[in-house]
Amino acid sequence: MPGPLADVFVLDLSRVLAGPFCTMILADLGAEVVKVERPGVGDDSRAFSPMKGPESAYFMSINRGKKSITVNMKSPKGKDIILNLAKHSDVVVENFKPGVTKRLGLSYETLRQINPRLIYASSTGYGQTGPLSEKAAYDLIIQGMSGMMSITGQDENHPTKVGSSIADIFSGVFTCIGILSALRARERTGEGQMVDVAMLDCMFSVLENAVARYMASGVVPGPIGNLHPSIAPFSSFNTSDGQINIAVGNDSLWIKFCKAIGREELLSDERYRSNDLRIRNLDSLMITLNGSLMKRRSQDWLNLFEETGIPAGKVDNIAEVLKNPQIIARNMLVNLVHPTAGEHAVPGIPIKFSSTDASIKRSSPLLGEHNKEILVGLLGMSDNELSELEAEGVI
Repeated sequence: MPGPLADVFVLDLSRVLAGPFCTMILADLGAEVVKVERPGVGDDSRAFSPMKGPESAYFMSINRGKKSITVNMKSPKGKDIILNLAKHSDVVVENFKPGVTKRLGLSYETLRQINPRLIYASSTGYGQTGPLSEKAAYDLIIQGMSGMMSITGQDENHPTKVGSSIADIFSGVFTCIGILSALRARERTGEGQMVDVAMLDCMFSVLENAVARYMASGVVPGPIGNLHPSIAPFSSFNTSDGQINIAVGNDSLWIKFCKAIGREELLSDERYRSNDLRIRNLDSLMITLNGSLMKRRSQDWLNLFEETGIPAGKVDNIAEVLKNPQIIARNMLVNLVHPTAGEHAVPGIPIKFSSTDASIKRSSPLLGEHNKEILVGLLGMSDNELSELEAEGVI
């Protein structure tokens, strides 16, 4: 079965991560995504290490399933190519700083004149409006400004970024949601619209209960390591040979947990009789539980918790995750073949459908691999025109 977005054509003007992550999702869902890159250089991420043969593993991981054309958008002929492609597009995605596409003559205001049904999605650091809108932004900067780093890490003296570039990733995901919503709205109205997504907005929106806790209590949240600010015990615990995570999410589980670890006397301890009390007495609770859990091996505890219905799990490294039978059973590791890098694996698609299938159609494209297919096949250029554009450095 074709993917759910099989009839959607996406013109991807974005680069590096936030925009490309969004268009990767769209490609996985069946859209035809044509990625526009700089002639001779391509997306900056093509140079990011590590390399697999001549190709960047980073680039390949987030540009699968797309087609690549090379266009110098600063040249008049290059601009004309983009304008012509926009006429054929359902969606345009870009992540330039606000004002750049206007200077190029490729802003939403321009493109909507030639294609009123166009969905124009912009993913930027701070959005199209506000006092910071024209500032450059990177994931690290946004993680810091959003408050995420202030609640991540072991203590307030060591604010810590999340291990992946989640400001970029969340921006890509929210941009994708915006595009899908705008496509649905277009079915009713017949009109396209602009989707404006800011990395800072996205990160602020996923602070979860940190904002709620501050607004309710006036206490500024800080980092608490692997503890949970509202549930206990809900953390990583030391065992005799490592660490495991245990999530006792309610009072019923607390009763089962105490019985499972042979500490029934804790059930009558006034400090721990409710979740609220356990949070108030978290320091003593953690000392008590770690003392008990240190007496047995991680796997022994995990086997026991599996039998007794206590949510628990290992702390796996990446190599271990790749061998996880659940990851394998859900097709979350997909092997692809790249024309120059050869075989390589990428994360699979986390959305499963019962009818319309989502699939990774192909590996990432070579730079300009689809120039002829798109410019001749779609726009109707001749081979001679293509050669002239190449000679002039337009493509």
